[in-house]
Amino acid sequence: QVQLVESGGGLVQAGGSLRLSCTASGRTFSTYIMGWFRQASEKEREFVAAISRNGDRTVYTDSVKGRFTISRDNVKNTVYLRMNNLKAEDTAVYYCAADLHTVLVRNTTQAYNYWGQGTQVTVSS
Repeated sequence: QVQLVESGGGLVQAGGSLRLSCTASGRTFSTYIMGWFRQASEKEREFVAAISRNGDRTVYTDSVKGRFTISRDNVKNTVYLRMNNLKAEDTAVYYCAADLHTVLVRNTTQAYNYWGQGTQVTVSS
């Protein structure tokens, strides 16, 4: 069983920045593919970013490319999402997720086995 705990959400003005963190339980964090997803009110959960086991490969959805950066620290069992130049449309609950069963960096909710409880990000315009 893997537990994921997100933190770092909050209220920020458009153009501002936030850094989300997600800390995982377990001794084998370095074997997890990690991803970030978000879900806005009355919308389906969507992919934001994902990172390979050793951090050498990252994937982003088009709408956040150049503004968001995913990274990880395998010593601290933590994955981060740095979000710059935030826009009102980035407002959502952000979830981190872990994929324990593949080396592929995937962008679908079905690929991920464990999920955090989510952290709210609200961007005021």
